Amino acid sequence: MSDKNARSYWQANVRIVVTLICIWFFISFVCGILLVDFLDQFRIGGFKLGFWMAQQGSIYGFLILIYVYIWQMDKLDDKYNVDQNESADTAHPQETKRASSEDSQ
Repeated sequence: MSDKNARSYWQANVRIVVTLICIWFFISFVCGILLVDFLDQFRIGGFKLGFWMAQQGSIYGFLILIYVYIWQMDKLDDKYNVDQNESADTAHPQETKRASSEDSQ
């Protein structure tokens, strides 16, 4: 991967991470703490929505965000033609050289 493509790939990766962290912050902090009184007007499964968001909803939201991250990174890897096995071997050439020299001993 050229330096320009690597930089573009990294910027796209950071953009995905920042977006998902903002969504996670909204779900866990805003819905679970700041909007709890407003959300308590509604019920889900017999529990007040604000309480449910603080106790369960933020966990479910976080799990969903993990799968969204995986999906987005797979799309990004396909866009930049990054193979997970290839990038692991070429990402740290020092480690690869050290491992191969240890294997030969």
